[in-house]
Amino acid sequence: MSEPIWIDADALRLLHGESLAEFGGLSGMRDKGLFLSALARPRNLFVYEEVTNISRLAAAYAYGLARNHTCGQALCFSDGNKRAAFLAIGMFLAINGFLLKVEPTEAVNTMLALAAGDLTELDLASWIEKFIVQA
Repeated sequence: MSEPIWIDADALRLLHGESLAEFGGLSGMRDKGLFLSALARPRNLFVYEEVTNISRLAAAYAYGLARNHTCGQALCFSDGNKRAAFLAIGMFLAINGFLLKVEPTEAVNTMLALAAGDLTELDLASWIEKFIVQA
């Protein structure tokens, strides 16, 4: 597999902002370092662990955004971290020629489970694999 197209940080921030405008929530970023760390997770997997599975790389984005924390409850954004995680999955898949075909309720329940720690990153990758289709 050739190197995937990675998510642009500014594009994800803009998409997150649009999500907040449409569905509500506090704007702002709590920790830019955590945000950039979350965006680096899949690249690190690709380069250092030679992970090429697109679902696994998408899961790394989502896990980093929904679960990446230090010192307790610090997350990337002030609000909408689960939404940002789901948006990252969709964005990454789309720019690499795939779509995630999943019912909204299923997606919400999965993101809630991820954020609660009831779903591992590898479990999320398996979940994505069930719903991924070529664009």
